[in-house]
Amino acid sequence: VQLQASGGGLVQTGDSLRLSCVASGRTFSMYTVGWFRQAPGKEREFVSAIRRDNNKYYADSVKGRFTISRDNAKNTVYLEMDSLKPEDTAIYYCAASDRIILSAIRNSGNYGNWGQGTLVTVSS
Repeated sequence: VQLQASGGGLVQTGDSLRLSCVASGRTFSMYTVGWFRQAPGKEREFVSAIRRDNNKYYADSVKGRFTISRDNAKNTVYLEMDSLKPEDTAIYYCAASDRIILSAIRNSGNYGNWGQGTLVTVSS
């Protein structure tokens, strides 16, 4: 499956953004899709993931502010980001896997398909 992430931009503290991850392929509904981010000088970190059974997982740093969802008819996973903070500034990547186990869902190394990334900049 090929992934295309979009929706990033420059916003102010407290604003909202919605990222989209559009996938090719007819079996997208069977994939776990994750969002990861990488800030300048930092390692890539887990943000959120949604499984094919629609169970959702979040990093503690975004819980209550970010919401992940999927629309299988559109082969799209969304990441709604509210109450954005300057520390949310990063390149956001979506990734997908059709064989990831729950204990590995936060590990980027377990995702075999990656989008190109979209930049989110939150100014203070």
